[in-house]
Amino acid sequence: MGGRWALGRDLDVARIGYGAMRLSGWPGGPRPDRYTALAVLNRAVELGVNHIDTSNYYSHDGVSANELIREALHPYPDDLVIVTKVGALVEGSDIHLPAEEHTGLTPSGLRRAVEANLRTLGLDRLDVVNLRMGVLGPSEDSLAEPLESLLALRDEGLIRHLGVSNVTPAQVAEARRIAPIACVQNQYNVARRDDDPLVDACAEAGIAYVPFFPVGGYEPLTADHLNAVAARHGATVPQVALAWLLARSPNILLIPGTGSPAHLEENIAAADLRLTPEDLADLG
Repeated sequence: MGGRWALGRDLDVARIGYGAMRLSGWPGGPRPDRYTALAVLNRAVELGVNHIDTSNYYSHDGVSANELIREALHPYPDDLVIVTKVGALVEGSDIHLPAEEHTGLTPSGLRRAVEANLRTLGLDRLDVVNLRMGVLGPSEDSLAEPLESLLALRDEGLIRHLGVSNVTPAQVAEARRIAPIACVQNQYNVARRDDDPLVDACAEAGIAYVPFFPVGGYEPLTADHLNAVAARHGATVPQVALAWLLARSPNILLIPGTGSPAHLEENIAAADLRLTPEDLADLG
């Protein structure tokens, strides 16, 4: 599984996890049928996945990722770590509202989101809650007030660890002055490396870095290099992209999402792909 990481310093997770967003089709798009979604979740755990990333706002047309996770896996394995997300979007419907009408970063919105995650997952405490800032890209807003609201919920025993998502390096630094941070979840992949310094800073601090869109958005030159490396190994381009992330830094945890059991197995097999120095040089 590409090694392991102590998330929050006390939750032992395999470095390849699973992101549940696609199970619901949120915010719009294809999704698997219920039987296939449940099969994907069960197969993930069978293959050693013990880190699942989800959110209560991954819900669309009556299909909720959290409820599928609960149906498939509850009562949960003792080592399963479920990471959720609250913040700028308290519910999927918020994404269509003007920014000034988003309720996710208010104290009441954060409490509502945490309680909704607990209820739909069937948990008394959430392992990790990521505070998402911004709606599409990161904002420059202070995260002090919403993070302090989540700290209060942690003190109530509803949250074990806190993370931050869709954030700038300055916001990460601000967050670390307020509370221990278990993970940072930002967009990052072989073609988009703006967060290179942040990945290294997190590694030095013992903070997990969890990239979203880990296999998307390749430019033509990057795609050519990925194709060449994939051909040398008899692998797929997504497998090479995931293997590059695993090789990039030991604190990177992957949560690729899929609604296909076959694709899931392909993603997890990327842990066994060992990129050579030549491969890494080709990928830049």
